[in-house]
Amino acid sequence: MEIKKDIQKTISSPINNTITEEEFNTVLRIIAPGTGLRKALDGILSSGRGAIIVIENEFLPPILDGGFKVNCKFSYQKLIELSKMDGAMILSKDLKRINQANVLLTPDSKIPTFETGTRHKAAERTATHISGLVIAISERKKEIVLFYKNKRYKIRDTSEIFRRVNESLQVLEKQKDLFEMYLETLDKLELRNYINLGQAIKTIQRGKVLKKISEELQRYLIELGNEGTLLKTRLKELLLGVDKETNLIIKDYTNTNLNRAILTLNKLSYEELLDKENILQALNHANLREIVVVSGWRILSKTSLSEPEVENLVREAKVLEKITSANIDSDFTSISKDRFSLLKVELERLKIGI
Repeated sequence: MEIKKDIQKTISSPINNTITEEEFNTVLRIIAPGTGLRKALDGILSSGRGAIIVIENEFLPPILDGGFKVNCKFSYQKLIELSKMDGAMILSKDLKRINQANVLLTPDSKIPTFETGTRHKAAERTATHISGLVIAISERKKEIVLFYKNKRYKIRDTSEIFRRVNESLQVLEKQKDLFEMYLETLDKLELRNYINLGQAIKTIQRGKVLKKISEELQRYLIELGNEGTLLKTRLKELLLGVDKETNLIIKDYTNTNLNRAILTLNKLSYEELLDKENILQALNHANLREIVVVSGWRILSKTSLSEPEVENLVREAKVLEKITSANIDSDFTSISKDRFSLLKVELERLKIGI
């Protein structure tokens, strides 16, 4: 029910042809394997027929000509049968009803299109004209193409998506191994007060590359629908803790506003992330030899200290080295003697355990 409400909101409130990532992902979910609409699309394709399916909105009626009203409850079997006719099929905003069939679409012919076939030209122009969703099925090319606003997207075969997902997961696993290796080295350096900006940058690079790959994988998994459940679980396992660790490194090493630094890094492409100069610039450092003072947000977050305790101790000590080198009798007012004594034990265990 939640997804259907999201779909209805997405495709019934056109303002312009700008498309957000979240919005397009919502559209992809309605044609994911396992949905009634996807069963209809696959059924039409396998039967060797073509079709145009339009999801109605308030801009659609003026460009409809002819056809006949169906006004029946949606089922994928009915949609497959209605595809025997040449015209477009119109579905309700909530996808619960088939409203019309065998309809001629008359979008503005001045709308530019890169399509060559009559059906796909009509589909592309209609999607742009109504700022909505149109699906075209080609019996000749044996493909399903989604037109949403001014975007064209070919729906890939499930087996092809599975292949791409598995390839991406293999790359993700290798990058995760590198991230953990770099992170382990960074832990060793910080706990022994050997602060290394270059090592921090290498770790941030891997963390952000993992994020980039995962974003690409998310699109594939949306297309797989329920068939991608196990892969979603695997992706979640691989990414566990990566974003948090990466952002805490940035928090420790940035020389500028944290949110600004994270936003800048998130906007970098794969190629840009691999250039250390871009990371340095995002962190507002001049060069790798620059002396950096680490507050200890990340290391302290690995202990039993609560977030408020970590924040108060960092604010008071200002430098991680002051905490790691202090004895248990140190006069930190932001933490009790007992809590600080426990912290010292935990930090020593971290040194031994890595």
